[in-house]
Amino acid sequence: MSRPTAVSTGVELDARGIRTDGGPRVVLCASLFYFRLPREQWRARLEQVRASGYTCVDVYLPWNFHETAPGRWSFEGRRDVAAFLDLAQETGLYVIARPGPYICSEWDGGALPAWLGLDPDLRVRQHEPRFLAQVTAWFDQVLPLLARRQYPAGGPVIMVQLENELDFFDCADRPAYLTDLRDQAIRHGITVPLIACAGQGDIEGATGNVPDVVPACNFYPDDDSPHIEPEVRRYAEVLAERDLPLLITETNRRHRTLRRLLASGASLIAPYLQSSGWNFGYTPSTGNWGTPGNFMSHGYDFGGYVSSTGTERPEYAQGQVLARVIGTLGSPLALATSAVPRVPVTADFPTSSSLSALDLDGGGQLIAVPHLGTTPGRAVVNGVPVAVSPDSCPLMLVDVPLRSWGFDATLTLASADLVAASDSVLTFSSEVPVTVVLGGTRVEIPAPTAGAPERTVVGGVTLVALAPSDAARLRATDGDGTVHLADAPPARSTTPPTAVRVARRRPGVAPEEPAGSHEVPPSLESLGVYRGRGTYRTTSDLTGVDELLLVGAADIVDLSIDGRVRPTIAGFGAARRIDVRDATGPVAVEALVEIWGHANFDDARLPALRLGALRGLGTLWTVRGVADVSALWAVSGQWTGLPAPLRELGGWSSTRVALPVTYTRDVRSATPSALHLRGVVEPVRVSVDNGEPRTVHAEDPWVLLPAGNHQISVTMPHHPSGGGLRAELLSLEPVTDWSCAVQDDDLLTGFAAGAGPTQGVQLPLVLDAGEEAWLDVDLPPSDDGFLVRLDGSQIRATGWAAGECVGRVWVGARPEFSGGDPNVFWIPPGWSGLTLLLKGIAGPGDAELRTVWLEPSDS
Repeated sequence: MSRPTAVSTGVELDARGIRTDGGPRVVLCASLFYFRLPREQWRARLEQVRASGYTCVDVYLPWNFHETAPGRWSFEGRRDVAAFLDLAQETGLYVIARPGPYICSEWDGGALPAWLGLDPDLRVRQHEPRFLAQVTAWFDQVLPLLARRQYPAGGPVIMVQLENELDFFDCADRPAYLTDLRDQAIRHGITVPLIACAGQGDIEGATGNVPDVVPACNFYPDDDSPHIEPEVRRYAEVLAERDLPLLITETNRRHRTLRRLLASGASLIAPYLQSSGWNFGYTPSTGNWGTPGNFMSHGYDFGGYVSSTGTERPEYAQGQVLARVIGTLGSPLALATSAVPRVPVTADFPTSSSLSALDLDGGGQLIAVPHLGTTPGRAVVNGVPVAVSPDSCPLMLVDVPLRSWGFDATLTLASADLVAASDSVLTFSSEVPVTVVLGGTRVEIPAPTAGAPERTVVGGVTLVALAPSDAARLRATDGDGTVHLADAPPARSTTPPTAVRVARRRPGVAPEEPAGSHEVPPSLESLGVYRGRGTYRTTSDLTGVDELLLVGAADIVDLSIDGRVRPTIAGFGAARRIDVRDATGPVAVEALVEIWGHANFDDARLPALRLGALRGLGTLWTVRGVADVSALWAVSGQWTGLPAPLRELGGWSSTRVALPVTYTRDVRSATPSALHLRGVVEPVRVSVDNGEPRTVHAEDPWVLLPAGNHQISVTMPHHPSGGGLRAELLSLEPVTDWSCAVQDDDLLTGFAAGAGPTQGVQLPLVLDAGEEAWLDVDLPPSDDGFLVRLDGSQIRATGWAAGECVGRVWVGARPEFSGGDPNVFWIPPGWSGLTLLLKGIAGPGDAELRTVWLEPSDS
């Protein structure tokens, strides 16, 4: 299973860990994505990671960021990934490169190009010729670039990841698929280890057990769980049996948790997302975080140690302290093996259900003692009571020989982090008193405070205790215990927000490109729009029609019927009934459909959340009749005999709770129809005419049927109460004869960057529902940039600065958002001006922009 890596590659993996140029290393790795940062900030962000003590960055390479249209490649400007990798090399950082082809990362489509969905025979993330041909074109572009920058000869790349969390996806032939990706990497000269990460612990599901593909693990536990250690140790043991290290390619950002992973045997620890960024343009995905169907914010920030705008958070200093522990312990730690404590450890605070320890190379143990509570506590380690601060995880040393640091003694116990060691000085980091047992002498060092180290001398050895804030800035400790610290980081800005209430309105609107006439609404991708929006127009006779049924609409649909603008639809493809009793005769129907992003995860509950699903209006139907079909279902299963009992749907009574029951009945319609299973809670299986069953979910309880007679079977777990399920059949007629026009992201960005006449306006600005306004906002000079926050209601805004889209904000009643702050734009330093495209949204209250607030980027 393990990949034999020759010494000449400079990178070796085995059960003892990671070696680069023969030297063993524990690697702390921060996610840092060039495509989510202004190019002019790349070097500073890389240097920031290096200054944190982390020695590596993991870097996705998004396929659809570089192939912007079929066969159109871009590796210039902010897409110049080669320049980014070269900067990482100059900064002294390793790189784990992750070219996919699928990356997830809450990025548009998980980086799979949107046009792949136009080929009905192409199956993404499968061993399928059409998909693999597209992947080959991508790998032909990106793998040579990585091969030239492998460690140590040409650059910083120490590992290359194939795919991403494939164990989450229903891949029909994992071995064949991963074998093809592996062979392409080898053909392009990749010699560093090839890895594949498991998102939910299914190593075989992630790697296909393909030789020369090293399994890695992503762990996202509850930080307060007491059971993290035994789970992680199990994977360390499983991989050690294959002579492989435990590589944790993604995990939580909290350093208390990272310490627990280290002590459980991880050789690579890569918290995601440690250094945050920004989803510029139309690049966020739609996803399934929280409830199915939500939008990712443009600020891509999950609370890592660096914010989206580059501000260092308190966790940054915690990273520096952990890095100092790893650096101080060096090879003995890097070559350590996973274990449990050899001495008894008890605690009066909530802690792990099974503490982890590392058997250090050369003797002794490192024991992690997490304090999962909120009040100060005490542990007893091998009979010695020690203080432990709340929300911490000290890495205690037990029975460690000090010969490698020039001491002829054994450190019997140290209750705090060892952050530096020299011939005559041991330096610790702690918020509470430190207990040290050295050479048979037990010493209690008082709790240090910031700027006031505590010192004690024992048998010619100086013991120094620093507050963690000082330990993070430690440069050196002299033999007499004098401490030298780096300068403290500058204080965060306290500048209050600035209100902007004057703007310049452009009289015109962005042009549309005609996209032809169509019998039924086409997908936007089929019209050449992979990011952007399109307009669909038709006239329909609604005489005698009470409602319409909209099926498959995604992502954001602003629908106007007979001049009346309806509330925005953001149903991710779920069928939506629309009351039109107020419109009769031939009326104009117009829909503006905006792509927020393609799904980054495969979620069958909503049509637009399937990986590769297309965007657009979907299909609009007039509802010509509604019939209740809840009765007269024949029941089979759970001791039913012949003739089959006839019951209401869900009405069979049985003692066999939760076992499946199948209900069958015939339905007929002279026109296309839709079966609505109203009241579905748990998923049910539906088959039509004995065909392949499909799952129907509460989020979209509809089944479309062609005209004719059909036998419908519904299989569901039995519930004694029947569940209140009802069935109705809607007879449908399609709305046809559509004309289309499109505005892709390039067209909109070009218009935003253009100049022309404007007229000054004083905020607040009130818009009619459906009305759009282009505003230019003058920004004052700033060396730090701005966060721009809009105060208003029922407004959707897209912003541009310096010729690039900086994101979209939805003010007022809106769908659910995930990620960072969904209410702001970021104007990076040096990016001048702000152009806003505002759209009034129908809903409660007026559509109004009242104030534009400018906040410092580091606030």
